Amino acid sequence: MNIMILLQNKGKMTAKELSSELEVSDRTILRDMDALTNAGIPVVSERGKEGGWRLLDNFRSKLSGLSLDDMKSLFLFPSEELLEDLGLNNTPLDTRHKLVEAVPAAYRDEVQAMWERIHIDSGTWKQSRENADALHTVLQAVWDSKRLNINYEQADGEQKERLVEPLGLVAKGNTWYLVASRNDMMRNYRVSRIHHAKVINETFKRPVHFNLGAYWEQSKAEFVQNLPTYDVEVEIHPEIMNRMKFTAKFVQVINTEKPRGDKWIAATLRFHNELEAAEYILGFANKMKVVSPKSLTDKIVSSAMSVIDFYNRD
Repeated sequence: MNIMILLQNKGKMTAKELSSELEVSDRTILRDMDALTNAGIPVVSERGKEGGWRLLDNFRSKLSGLSLDDMKSLFLFPSEELLEDLGLNNTPLDTRHKLVEAVPAAYRDEVQAMWERIHIDSGTWKQSRENADALHTVLQAVWDSKRLNINYEQADGEQKERLVEPLGLVAKGNTWYLVASRNDMMRNYRVSRIHHAKVINETFKRPVHFNLGAYWEQSKAEFVQNLPTYDVEVEIHPEIMNRMKFTAKFVQVINTEKPRGDKWIAATLRFHNELEAAEYILGFANKMKVVSPKSLTDKIVSSAMSVIDFYNRD
């Protein structure tokens, strides 16, 4: 495989050049050439000062240096919704059929097995597509490296005009984010919050060493690290332990202790803020009790009383 790739990229190489590149002996190279010939690969040797080994003209390896694992990964497509959002209307099914035909016969069964056994769905159980009216305009600016004027809704609901230099789009689940530079600072914009976008006929220079994937991973790690935390000591009835695993959208279970004599379990839960904690714990009614902080107990009691008052009005 390595010999085929080298000859494909460099055109012609001597046995000595090949042996040096691959760190094997000249004799090993000659044996490998025999093996390639027996496998039907058209390698030929030319003698003389300008001689060497080369592939026959117009021959190209269908593998192009891809390993079996590389080829398998090509069949792991993102969701059809994300491809649709990007305007890639060809169905993954058609694309996979074309890929199967391009794969050498010796590997075809294995890569097709990957297609048949692994499916990636990046959506949620209750699919709710976000408004992405501005996505196509944003995508155009990304491709053309042109500045973009956006009307962006901030977390507090206020809308502001922003002139940005769009560097890329990231799909997090089924939500699109625009990564852009503004005033020489990198920022992330949720596309569904862009109420209007207009491409400005001004190009810009992309940062020389910018890598979208690496930037996103770093940005994501920093976001999680900077989230506020609110720890709560609770006692949990054993009946709801399994339910907690399926309703823990806003909570992280830091630790749990062994059940006491009455089977209740002491635990530490972590939320982002007091409001999330109160709403979450109140949802379990008398199956979860706050031990500390005391202020949270007061808030939960107050919320419960307001609910009772609301329904007692009738």
